[in-house]
Amino acid sequence: MTVSESIYAPSNTPFQMSAMEWIHAYWMSRCVYVVAKLGIADILKDGPQHCDALATVTNSHSDALYRILRALASVGIFAEIKPRYFVLTPLADCLQSNAPDSVRAMAILRGEEHYYKAWGDLMYSLQTGESAFERLYGMDLFQYNDQNPSQGEIFDRAMAESEETNSLVLEAYDFSSIGKLVDIGGGKGRLLAIILQAYPSMTGMLFDRPDVIERAKNSWDLAVSDRCEFIGGSFFDAIPTGGDAYILKHIIQDWDDERSLAILQRCYQVMKTQSRLLVIDFVIPPGNEFYGSKFIDVNMLTMCPGGRIRTEEEFQELFKTAGFKITKIIPTESEVSIIEAVKTL
Repeated sequence: MTVSESIYAPSNTPFQMSAMEWIHAYWMSRCVYVVAKLGIADILKDGPQHCDALATVTNSHSDALYRILRALASVGIFAEIKPRYFVLTPLADCLQSNAPDSVRAMAILRGEEHYYKAWGDLMYSLQTGESAFERLYGMDLFQYNDQNPSQGEIFDRAMAESEETNSLVLEAYDFSSIGKLVDIGGGKGRLLAIILQAYPSMTGMLFDRPDVIERAKNSWDLAVSDRCEFIGGSFFDAIPTGGDAYILKHIIQDWDDERSLAILQRCYQVMKTQSRLLVIDFVIPPGNEFYGSKFIDVNMLTMCPGGRIRTEEEFQELFKTAGFKITKIIPTESEVSIIEAVKTL
């Protein structure tokens, strides 16, 4: 029996059952959000717990918590091993804060009020092509994070949960010829750190907003941080000079063509003739096959003014306008690709 058959209303066709799963998917995501927010998986890491004990620790209602955990257990997230006692499952493991494949921060971020309310106003974005988030809050997401440091910290943690993607980038691209690597808008610098670890003769530079850089300094291994400069600023104003290669990971997707061009042109201005630009991003392929970043693209529409996930053709046009030539697009084992470009003369 499928999820649709067991949970949702009786359906006449398999297609209708699949549609019902999509229609009710937000029920599940909201349940995941609240247990992630409460840290239930962290509490269960040492063994099974009764709902009463979980409710006491999390200051929640025991029966309500039981009903939510029971629902999640029916889809493999937690398991009830005896009446009202729950344990972790492989699907619940990744909701632990310190799990290698943790998605707890992402589950919290996507469920926080400012995210959820913006998605609730998706119709506005559909009708206008404008950001629902900006309409609701009068600012973009990055300004909101600056004004709400606790939310900015959740955002940083969620973005840092892409270490697997970072490893796949490291496997897919040969960085050995790069002496100094500059990570533009690199957050806490997890990608730059693992590249520096893999290439001991390389030096690095992490560039992001001053508040992000201050948080980043405290999270680096000292052995690696000795080979890295930490510089605060805005990539719309000026970008540090001196790099043999410049990385932009998931930066261009946040902005419309005009502002993306401004970022790329700032890179162009400081890059040496032989320098490389490495844009690490999703590249939407043609066709109707499922591609997760097609939904990330809708998230960009909703959350970021002008933000979008681009196709190869759109990247080609954008780079050409900025004065770059794409030399190769390297796929990784994830949906992320590495777009290598050089300055045109």
